[in-house]
Amino acid sequence: MPPKPENINKVVLAYSGGLDTSVIVPWLKEKYDCEVVCFTADVGQGPELDGLEEKALASGASQLIVHDMTEEFASDYIIPYLRSGAIYERKYLLGTSIARPLIAKHLVDVAHEVGAQAISHGATGKGNDQVRFELTVMALDPRLSVIAPWREWDIRSREDALDYAAERGIPVPNTKKSIYSRDRNLWHISHEGGDLEETWVEPNEEMYLLSASPENAPEKPEYVEIEFNSGHPISLNDEKLSPAKMIAKLNHIGGVHGIGRVDLVESRLVGMKSHGVYETPGGTILMAAHRDLESLVLDRATTQYKDVIALKYAELVYDGLWFSPLKEAIDAFVDSTQGPVTGTVRLKLYKGNIITVGRKSPFSLYREDFATFGKEDVYDQSDAEGFINIYGLPLKVRALNKLPTSGMDMPKPDYSRFKRD
Repeated sequence: MPPKPENINKVVLAYSGGLDTSVIVPWLKEKYDCEVVCFTADVGQGPELDGLEEKALASGASQLIVHDMTEEFASDYIIPYLRSGAIYERKYLLGTSIARPLIAKHLVDVAHEVGAQAISHGATGKGNDQVRFELTVMALDPRLSVIAPWREWDIRSREDALDYAAERGIPVPNTKKSIYSRDRNLWHISHEGGDLEETWVEPNEEMYLLSASPENAPEKPEYVEIEFNSGHPISLNDEKLSPAKMIAKLNHIGGVHGIGRVDLVESRLVGMKSHGVYETPGGTILMAAHRDLESLVLDRATTQYKDVIALKYAELVYDGLWFSPLKEAIDAFVDSTQGPVTGTVRLKLYKGNIITVGRKSPFSLYREDFATFGKEDVYDQSDAEGFINIYGLPLKVRALNKLPTSGMDMPKPDYSRFKRD
């Protein structure tokens, strides 16, 4: 069982340096009379990390621990996800979802290192992140308690938080509050809130941070070549790159050409709908290239079943079940399909579009001599008649028996003939 709150004397807080986590530090100290260790995960969010240690100590934390997890994020989380082909609700490339289990894993590691009895996070009680953080903690060390201030405290607004900080002399970020709630990492940036709370309004162009509008993108297309080895992207335009460096470079290239914008009304795990806009330029390019190479090297049955499990994979990641038996089992299936996904894909990027213009692989299942019309030495077209007769036999029997073509066309009972007792 997790330790009781009165036995908590040290807490590790997932710290961003924003208003919420700056206020959480003194709140934890007052509520639980504990030492607070701040932990920040560097997953490629860039300038948001500047000046964090000074902010954390000024808020009352005993120390700030920062882990550079960018390469780990790319190689151990993004790439396995990329190979799965999973997309949540037809559009979302899971940029926020995929980072949370990694951050929570390191929270647990830091808690072990410093001897903490609990971890804390700033996720609200209305969102998905609370689930993702806490399920990961349960999976990795259920002995740790989890403290979620937004489910406990009386603070309900930005003004409340500012007042709380001012009363205690806690410095808080004094930059102008963005009207949007954003999450940024190496894979993407998300935008929620503000005018996006109205689903009929077109997003303001000034909101976007990673991508140009397709209308303002260059008039000249750009070509890129991406090489894969067993489903892993290994080079971009003949330059060998680590996964993190490749994603960063493709983010820039794709952003210039207006690639990777998604406007989505999604179903949150907690039951409500939310409206958000995502920018994932590099990820969108990699997904397109990987999918196209699979079309060259995977047989139809494997491709179709991989599409089926991709739906479940996306659901598991979105729902915070990265560290779960089913997710591990699906990973094993995906791994078994990726051996032949080796080769190169050439793409043309133009005004928000990704157009495949070439693909090649030593494991290609495409044979020109089989596909070429007019060649009879590898495919006798007269064989097709027998195949069609056998394949269509159930349809023929149904027609000969004068049966409806579908259950929807079956005659309906005449309920007026039945009398009620």
